[in-house]
Amino acid sequence: MQLQASENVRMAIDAVWTHRFRSGLTILGIVIGITTVVTVASLLTGVRKGVVTFFEEFGPDNIFLSRFSGDPNSPGTPKEQKRRPIRPEYASVIQRQCPSVLQTSVSLFIPGILGGKPMVAKVPGFESDNVNLAGASYESFEVQPRELQVGRIFTFEEAQRGDKVAILGANIAEALFPVGLPVGQSVNVDGAEYHVVGVYAPAKGGFFGENGLDRQILIPLRTAQMRYPQVDRFFITAKARPGLRDQAFEEVTAALRRVRRTPPGPDDFNLSTPDQIIKRFDALTGMILLVSIAISALGLLVGGIGVMNIMLVSVTERTKEIGVRKALGARRSDIVVQFLLEAVTLTGLGGLVGIVFAIAVTLAVGALIPSLPSEVPIWAVGTGFGVSVAVGVFFGVWPAFQAARLDPVEALRYE
Repeated sequence: MQLQASENVRMAIDAVWTHRFRSGLTILGIVIGITTVVTVASLLTGVRKGVVTFFEEFGPDNIFLSRFSGDPNSPGTPKEQKRRPIRPEYASVIQRQCPSVLQTSVSLFIPGILGGKPMVAKVPGFESDNVNLAGASYESFEVQPRELQVGRIFTFEEAQRGDKVAILGANIAEALFPVGLPVGQSVNVDGAEYHVVGVYAPAKGGFFGENGLDRQILIPLRTAQMRYPQVDRFFITAKARPGLRDQAFEEVTAALRRVRRTPPGPDDFNLSTPDQIIKRFDALTGMILLVSIAISALGLLVGGIGVMNIMLVSVTERTKEIGVRKALGARRSDIVVQFLLEAVTLTGLGGLVGIVFAIAVTLAVGALIPSLPSEVPIWAVGTGFGVSVAVGVFFGVWPAFQAARLDPVEALRYE
């Protein structure tokens, strides 16, 4: 007696449904494992998309020069702290000596805490200490153009004179001016009054759902230098000519080593490009994903052992049924396929339930934290279901062969 594949599938589903409570407990480990992997993959995929968008807005042809690696506001590692500061004069050196560079700009990042006091921005009735103050040269609007929500950028003359004018990020503008138009108003930042000339549109992308540009107050570089002469956190951006970024990177490196008289060995400055930063981010998220896979593997192992156990019990409970099928002409391969399909049905259902839970969790996170991007990748769904089926095949082989080896005469006599 040879059953069709559809009949084998129907019998497997019936067997699982008959013992649905027991089956549910059996696949719990698989559900947890698949949910964990797919959820982590979904969140990391969304975060990476935000990071890529963030650096696309910063400019794919740009090269970033700073004293320390990582965030320009970071204090750097103990080894990096021994480096000499980046000087704003380097921008003109790069412009002169690097033919592959189209334009350069200089920024100065003011620490959030000066003299033991946090930076605070105030207007009558409202204030915020969640603010970043930065100075930028006029060229920054060409090197890193950004969309304005309202108002204008500060002029070349205002930048040269060091006027106290400011452009607000979208979030800080909303915090300080929840009603009314910010442009034309004054804002007090760390005890100094600035005239608001514009407000940036919300920045695209960001790290883990946050973009620091949205809470930044941008003032002219000369104004920042006059207000904070003790701060030396300069950051230079060099915009390469189209298609020449790699060549520009080499030219900038050579020019900086000459002007800083860097001895043979490692550079005493940090140069990076958007794709290099994204690669480092991918390495970090790759480690997180590997850890989540390792944790999930424990759940899958427990689930797989549970499936093997329940299938061995099922073989014992259905010994007479197996004997009847063999007496009616069922081959060993038919018995193996029947029990393998039952194991695969168990784990496949566990995988589907885990995927549904993962999608629900991802959507819930996106709804509760709109600033944290989340996206369910197709490859994670396919891989999750494929792994759950593979677990069923792996752990169902032994019980299936145990069932196929039963002697039909002994099986029919079994009670």
